[in-house]
Amino acid sequence: MPIIIMDTLTHFLLTQLIQTPTWLTLLSFLLENTFIVFLVLTIGRGIQKLSAPLEPAYTYSSKEIFICSVTILLNTIFTYMGFWFWKEGVIIMQLSFSFYILIDFVLLFLAMDFLMFVFHFMIHKTPAHKYIHQLHHQAVDPKPIDLFVLHPLETICFGSLWLCLLWVYPFNFYSITLYLTLNVVFGMIGHLGLEPFPVALRNHTLVKFLGTSTYHHQHHQDVNHNFGFYTTLWDRLFGTLKK
Repeated sequence: MPIIIMDTLTHFLLTQLIQTPTWLTLLSFLLENTFIVFLVLTIGRGIQKLSAPLEPAYTYSSKEIFICSVTILLNTIFTYMGFWFWKEGVIIMQLSFSFYILIDFVLLFLAMDFLMFVFHFMIHKTPAHKYIHQLHHQAVDPKPIDLFVLHPLETICFGSLWLCLLWVYPFNFYSITLYLTLNVVFGMIGHLGLEPFPVALRNHTLVKFLGTSTYHHQHHQDVNHNFGFYTTLWDRLFGTLKK
C-alpha cells in the first residue's frame, strides 16, 4: 500500500509540474537550488561546531557569494532542461517503485563517479586547469560554499555530462532522486575543510573506498592526486590515490 501511494503521489506531482507555467516552474527550480545551497552551508556549519568547536566559523567573501549565485542560476537552467527533455520524451525515466531502484542507483552512482573522475583528471592535465578549474582550487582549505564556487564553464560541463547520461539510459526516478541527494551530501563533506569521521571509521573495509573529507581536502592541497568524487576506486585503479 505505501508503495502504491508513493507511485500515485509521484505521478500526480509530475503531472502538475507539466501543467505549470514555464515561469513558475523555473521559479520553483530556482528556489529548490537556492534551498540546497542554504542546507549545505547550514549543515556544514553545524558539523563544524560539533567536530571543531574551537575553529572560527566559516566566512564567505562577496566574490564567493557571487560565484555561488551564478552556479545556482546555471543549476536552475540545467534542472529545467532535464525536466523539459523528459517532458518531450528525449529523456526517459522509469516511474515505478521497484527492486530496480537499487540497481539503477548503483549504476548511476558508479557511472557518474567514473565520468567525473575522467573529466576532473583531464581538466587538471590541460590548460583548462589554469583558465577554468583554478578558480575552484583557490581554496586550499575548502569550506562548504566552495562546492558551488566553480567557473561557469565547469558547471556547464558537469550539467551537460549529467544530462547526457540520463539521455543514454532510462534510470528510475527514485534512483535519480537518491543519487542527487547523495551527490550533495558527498559534495558538502568533501568541502568541510575538516574531517568529522574518526580514523577507525575511515579505515573500515567499506568506508575506505568512499570519498571522505580528508580525501578531497588532500586533492585541494595536492592537485596531482585524488581526482575521484564519491569513491576512491578510480584513483586506486589508475594509481593517482594519495598515499
